[in-house]
Amino acid sequence: MSAHDDQSDAPRREPPRDDAERREGRGATAEPPARARVRPEERVEQYPTQMPAQHQEEPGLERDLQLRPQFEAPAYRAAGKLEGKAALITGGDSGIGRAVAALYAREGADVAIVYLPEEQPDAEETRRAVEGAGRRCVLIPGDVTDAAFCREAVERTVRELGRLDVLVNNAAHQKDKESIEQITDEEFERTFRTNIFAYFWFARAALPHLKPGASIINTGSITGLEGSKTLLDYSATKGAIHAFTKSLAQQLVEKKIRVNCVAPGPVWTPLNPQSKPAEQVAQFGQDTPMKRPGQPEEMAPAYVFFASTADSSYITGEVLTLLGGDTTAG
Repeated sequence: MSAHDDQSDAPRREPPRDDAERREGRGATAEPPARARVRPEERVEQYPTQMPAQHQEEPGLERDLQLRPQFEAPAYRAAGKLEGKAALITGGDSGIGRAVAALYAREGADVAIVYLPEEQPDAEETRRAVEGAGRRCVLIPGDVTDAAFCREAVERTVRELGRLDVLVNNAAHQKDKESIEQITDEEFERTFRTNIFAYFWFARAALPHLKPGASIINTGSITGLEGSKTLLDYSATKGAIHAFTKSLAQQLVEKKIRVNCVAPGPVWTPLNPQSKPAEQVAQFGQDTPMKRPGQPEEMAPAYVFFASTADSSYITGEVLTLLGGDTTAG
């Protein structure tokens, strides 16, 4: 959610529109009401520098975190950059996915989100954020390690929203392990099926529905560029995502479909407390130059940038790093 424009203190709301009007992009972008003005500098000052020591069992729920991740982006000003579009976001129930869904809705897009059935409470909160911006939100629970589910999720998005313009591959699985000997075959396969197989399956299923100007955005990681001692399998999948992004971009450039990747450093999401011991969570992100983890709302504008033809029409095959001041990524 965001503050109002600088020109007026009164919130502006568009009248309700039917689905056909949304799909054709008529009307102004809806901004949520009752949002206090916030200066970006003030918002940054509110970001916590140390997380409470805590641990969750898989898959981890945002609603149960101490210090909830910040996704509402009250300093963000929407400009109708995605008006009339439809987006599908995997892992859209929480963390970066939720923040992206919220900003996409405020920029004018209807949104479908994919998540595990156990994450239903978080998905409902994401839906409230999207619908609060005046857009539709389709909830699609299921397991992205199943290729058939990935295909059906794409087809359902098109059936219910009438089109597909933006695919955000974001769902991820990670478990910190001190040694390669601790990674079982089952864990290794699950990480790869979630983090890279599913990206391939969703992109392949989406392609027949994507028209010129459409965009595929993948979530990579600093670990895919620099590696991580305790995230061996996860880092390998993130490196694969970066290469997948560049290769698919080369394939689709003649179709005028752009493919890019956002590669964050440490970001405060449920993925971390379910992956790490509590004592390590308390230090999460403090090794960055900014001495804190990023918040999901700080990542989401990059996904708007890549989805917006007005902003990034000449950009494809890129991996954009968001690292809190680190400058050593490859």
